[in-house]
Amino acid sequence: MPRPLQLHPDRLFPVDNTQRDIARKLYESVRDLPIISPHGHTDPSWFAGNQPFGNPAELLIKPDHYVFRMLYSQGVPLESLGIAGREGTPAETDPRAIWQRFAEHYHLFRGTPSRMWLDTVFHDVFELDVALDASTAELYYERIDSYLKKPEFLPRALFERFNIEVIATTESPLDDLRHHQKILDSGWSGRIITAYRPDPVLDPDYEGFADNLRKLAEITGEDTGNYAGYLAALKNRREFFRQMGATSTDHGHPTATTANLSPAEAEALFNRVRGGGASSEDAELFRGQMLTEMARMSIEDGLVMQIHPGSVRNHNKVVFDKYGRDKGCDIPSRTDYVHALRPLLEAVGNEPNLTVILFTLDETSYSRELAPLAGHYPALRLGPAWWFHDSPEGMRRFREQVTETAGFYNTVGFNDDTRAFLSIPARHDVARRMDCNFLSQLVCEHRLAKDEAFELAHDLSYALAKRAYKL
Repeated sequence: MPRPLQLHPDRLFPVDNTQRDIARKLYESVRDLPIISPHGHTDPSWFAGNQPFGNPAELLIKPDHYVFRMLYSQGVPLESLGIAGREGTPAETDPRAIWQRFAEHYHLFRGTPSRMWLDTVFHDVFELDVALDASTAELYYERIDSYLKKPEFLPRALFERFNIEVIATTESPLDDLRHHQKILDSGWSGRIITAYRPDPVLDPDYEGFADNLRKLAEITGEDTGNYAGYLAALKNRREFFRQMGATSTDHGHPTATTANLSPAEAEALFNRVRGGGASSEDAELFRGQMLTEMARMSIEDGLVMQIHPGSVRNHNKVVFDKYGRDKGCDIPSRTDYVHALRPLLEAVGNEPNLTVILFTLDETSYSRELAPLAGHYPALRLGPAWWFHDSPEGMRRFREQVTETAGFYNTVGFNDDTRAFLSIPARHDVARRMDCNFLSQLVCEHRLAKDEAFELAHDLSYALAKRAYKL
């Protein structure tokens, strides 16, 4: 007999009865607030075309690097999940076979946030009441596949059903944003905006960097063969994104290194890197200089700046060479912020018209570096527990380590940072439950009045993200 699939109403709440009762009441006050999703990787073409999603494997397995990561670690070949190699390696094409293989290995996700998100999607979105395993794989496939064919499961209908107020996707500066334009032209009231992710033209180590600069020149009509023209081209694209609704930029550099070179030094550095053959030291310095340049541009155009450092991307070279990016091979690394950010902060850190949101995958920096920095510099805010730490434990550690120094109001609420559209409500629900859990403890310890806890629950669930990202 398959196990029942049940979502306990008190999941993630405290064990203590008194504290749990407070957490319940706090959660009830924010459970149905609209979702602000200010940073993510959902595909705007879904909402532009508003066509039915594909089969269960295409929707829930193949785009999800959390799934790849766990299954690959247990010896499941990526080809068996439908991921073909760059050189035409044969891959499974039968979505039912892919789903069956996933179901047979679903036990590997026990205790992980992925399991919590997926179970919530299965239960709340697809109305399944038995747990997924090898014996229920066919039932799951048939149910999900049939539901995806219904009009109420079209992307725009789900957006409205999920009570999403706004989603910001993430696009390269070389993107023409045609899908965003189609959404705007359609007259649909759903708010899907873009965010400017300039890594392909800021990072000399990004594949195709030299070609990307040439494309940037073609798009903007600026001469990216010289530094002044290059900066003008970047400003040109920022303005285009801003006019298309963007309120933020996003920077996924490997470290938080910044620099503040003189114009002559910056131009000489640009001339060394633009051909694509820069040394690793030059590439790192250039990325650092460009973060400071991006901050200066943010003061001018008002775009909020996000910095997502600390991931050694594509760590498994064998997998990257064979399958490409986003296959679960990224690994967190130690990240310095105090010294790395100082050039940028000395240049613009006291500017009242600048907001820089810092993220980290290095939790050791929370109380030692990030909270003290954000607790002082007017330009800095702290992004939520992210990626590997987007979990109940990660959220608890974040609040415990940053609140004492940075408080709540130097943080920016929650963002889901996901490609998995159907899991967005589940992820926000976890964040709301964990914040209510944390606030209930402060109330029970008489460190926070109940009315303050209710105000904070609303701010952490909704208002802080909306304010920080100018939404």
